[in-house]
Parts: sequence; structure tokens; C-alpha cells
Amino acid sequence: MPTFAATERARILAALQTHANRAQGPFLRAYLGSPLPVLGVRTPDYRRIVRDVRTRLGPTPAERLPTLLQALWSGTWFEERAVAIELLVVYRDRNDARTFRLAEPWVDSATGWALSDSLAAGPIARMVAAEPGRFRELLRWTRSPNLWRRRAATYALRDWVRSGDLDRPFRLLERLVDDPEFWVQRAVGTWLRECWKKDRLRTERFLRRHARALSRLAITVATERAPKRFRAELRRAHTAGTPSRRRRVY
Repeated sequence: MPTFAATERARILAALQTHANRAQGPFLRAYLGSPLPVLGVRTPDYRRIVRDVRTRLGPTPAERLPTLLQALWSGTWFEERAVAIELLVVYRDRNDARTFRLAEPWVDSATGWALSDSLAAGPIARMVAAEPGRFRELLRWTRSPNLWRRRAATYALRDWVRSGDLDRPFRLLERLVDDPEFWVQRAVGTWLRECWKKDRLRTERFLRRHARALSRLAITVATERAPKRFRAELRRAHTAGTPSRRRRVY
């Protein structure tokens, strides 16, 4: 007899396949950097499917939900993992510690910016903000050999940055200023830009202090809203850095 997780996963997949656009799949897979094939479900259809799942599940007992989430994450299609992330957001309060233990291993297999950022800036950001002690875990992620886990560490800062609580974000971003990977440097630039919106002077000091170590990419992204004179100052400081600090992210 099929289990609850298998039955519900099959129902979700059938709904996704009903709205699939297979012709767009290969293009979307490349654009999203997805490790899995993409069905090409349009955003309005996808959101409606997720709403239907939430309505159908209702107050799903906590002991049943993890098996469904894991079944979706182990599925064949990008959209199955996307649904799992959405359900994590909805049901994370049912058993926060258990949900975090479930989601944390997903970080390494959430490759490509779309899955990585959705997972980290969505349910994981909420869970680490709810339990600040998890910040120590994010600091460990900055030394992971997996570039997507290092990138996820920055996106998991979302709630702190948006609330203007910048002590932890600056502490973590400082660990990644000389990261050699394009996707990590882009993320560092993104979150420094968001920090700049909350505390311009403090972010400018951080950027001046690390201008030589940051890549040109990170500086460009971080200073999108900054005055031209400040952007030029950082680029000059960066150019003055030693050749040994030039990286392939340029």
C-alpha cells in the first residue's frame, strides 16, 4: 500500500506535469542552474499548485510532513524541490529543530542560484533568525568546500539584514571577501548592497577596509546605488592590490 508521502508526492507531480512547458525546460534549466530537469511550469500555475497543496494538507501532523518533504526533495524535477522549499516555509514552526535538521543537508544539493537562494533566503533564513545560536552554523558554512553552501551562508542572513541588525552579517561577510568563486563573490556583493541600504556609513567603512580583497564583481554589485565618486575610489583601491590577490571571478 502506498505511503502518505508517496501518494501525495505523486499527486503534486501530476499537477505540475499538467502545467508543464517541456519546450522551455532546457532553457530554464540552464538559466536557473538547476541540477535537475525543469518542467517549465509558469509562476501563476506553480503558485496555485502550492496553494492547493497547502489547503489539502491542512494542519498536517509534524511526523508526516518530513517524509513528504524528503520525498519531494528526492524527486526527479526542479519544481518538486521548489514545492518542498515552499512547504518548509509554511510548516517550519511545527517542529523548528526537526525541520532545520531536515533542511540543512539540502544546502549541498541545492545547486544553482535558484534553488540555493530560495532555500537559504526562505526557510533557512527564518529558522536562523528565530534561533540566533544557529549563526555559529552559518559561520562554519563559510569554510565549506561546497561553494553553494558558502553562498547559502550569505542568503541565510536575509532577515537580519532587512531588520537592520548588521553585526552578524558583517562578521560573516568578512570571512568571504576573498572567496575565489564567482557565485560567492556575487552574493557577497548583493548582501553588502543590502547592508548599504540599512547603514550606509558602516557599509562604506567595510568596503574601504576590504576593497583590495573583494573582487571587482563584488564591488560593482555592492555599490550599485552608491555615488560614482565612491565607486571610483573603491576601484582604485582594488587595482592597487597585489597581483597575488587577483582571482578568476574577474
